[in-house]
Amino acid sequence: MSNSPIAALRDTGDSLVGAVPRWAWGIFFLIIAIVFPYITGGGDFLDASIQTLAYVIMALGLNIVVGFAGLLDLGYVAFYAIGAFVIGWFGSQQFPDVNGGKGIHILVSDRSTFQPKLSGGRLDIAGIHINFFFVIFIAMAITALWGVLLGAPTLRLRGDYLAIVTLAFGEIVPRVFENSTSGLFGIGSTDFSHGRQGITPIDTINLPWSHDILYTDSNLKPAYWVALGMVLFTIFVNRRLRDSRLGRAWIAVREDEVAAASMGVNLVRTKLWAYAMGAAFGGFAGVFLGSYNNTVNVDQFEFGFSVFILAMVIVGGMGNIWGVIVGAIALSMMNRYGLPQLNNLSEPLGFDVTAISFGIFGFFLLIMMVLRPEGLIPSGRRRLELHEAEIEGDTIDTDKVGDMSQMYEVRQ
Repeated sequence: MSNSPIAALRDTGDSLVGAVPRWAWGIFFLIIAIVFPYITGGGDFLDASIQTLAYVIMALGLNIVVGFAGLLDLGYVAFYAIGAFVIGWFGSQQFPDVNGGKGIHILVSDRSTFQPKLSGGRLDIAGIHINFFFVIFIAMAITALWGVLLGAPTLRLRGDYLAIVTLAFGEIVPRVFENSTSGLFGIGSTDFSHGRQGITPIDTINLPWSHDILYTDSNLKPAYWVALGMVLFTIFVNRRLRDSRLGRAWIAVREDEVAAASMGVNLVRTKLWAYAMGAAFGGFAGVFLGSYNNTVNVDQFEFGFSVFILAMVIVGGMGNIWGVIVGAIALSMMNRYGLPQLNNLSEPLGFDVTAISFGIFGFFLLIMMVLRPEGLIPSGRRRLELHEAEIEGDTIDTDKVGDMSQMYEVRQ
C-alpha cells in the first residue's frame, strides 16, 4: 500500500466522513439545498442555480445511456427539444382553434399566459393548458418513446458509428420542429412550432390545487424548489435503476457486450431501456426549462448543447451519480460566470470568448480525457478499469485506485 501524503490525507478524510452515518450527511446536504435560496438572497445567482438544476437532470439522464450502459450519445439535445415542445403544445396558445377557440384548461392558473393582463374574473384562453406537473410526465412518456425509436436502428452499432447516428438524430429533430409550420413531417396543416420564432409565452407553473402562479421574476425561490424536487426525484430513480437487475445488465453490456449476451442478458431490451430512460429525463428537464424560460425556440437546441451535457458526464465521472452532479454544477457555473470573465480579459484583443464557448468545453473535455479520464469523482468500476495495471501489480497504488472497499458500487 502506498504511504504517500496524498493517500494519508485521503485516509484521514475518509475516516472523518465515515464517522458520521450516511443518512446524516444526506439530511445535512438536503437542508443546505432547501435553504440555499435564502443564503444567496435571490438575484442572478439563484437564476443560475435553477438553470443548473435543470442541467443536472439532463446530465443524470445522459449518464444512464453513456455511464451505465456505455452507449455513446451525441444527440441528447433532441430529447430536450421534444420535452420543451411538449410544454409548448400543452401550455400555451399554440393551438388557438381547439375546443372552438375556448381552449382546454386542466388545473392551470387563472393567470396563466396572458391572464395577468385581464381584469376581473377568469376568461377562456385559447389553446391547450394542462398543469405543469402533469405535462412533465406526459413529456417523459413521449421522449421515452422517441428514445426507443432512436435506439431500435442503432442496436447493432458501436463506437464511432453509434455516435454518428445519434449526432444525426440530434440535428434532425430541431430541423423537423423548425419546418413544422404546416404539420409534422409535412402531414396536415397545423402549425406545431411557429418556425424559428418559436412558441411563447409558456404557462407559468402552478400547483394543481391552486389557481395562483407559483413564482414571479422577483421571487424565484418556488421555482428553485420545484427544480430541486425534480432533481431529487431523478437521483432517486437513478439510484434505484443502478442497483436493479436492469442496472446490472446495463453495466454488464458496458463492460463486455459479447460476454453479457452469453450470460443471458437480452441486449435488445437492455439497450432500449437505457435509451428510453435517458430520453425520458431529457424531456423531463426540457419541460421545466421551457416553462422557466417562457419560450421554446429551435435556436436553443444546437449540437453544442449535446457536447455541453456530455462534458458534464465525462468531467464529473461516467457512471457515478454524485460525480455527474458535481460535473454538471461545475460546467454550468463555468458557462454562466467563468466564460464572461475570460471574455473580459480577451476583450482588449477584440476576441469574443463566448462565441466559441462550446469549443472551449470540447477542449476542456480533451484535457480531462488525457489527464484524468475517469473524471473528477469516478465510479469504482471505472477506476478499476483504467488502473487495472496498478491493481494487478505486486503493490497497489492507492493514489490512483483509491479505497478498494469502494471498488464495487453495485450491490452484489
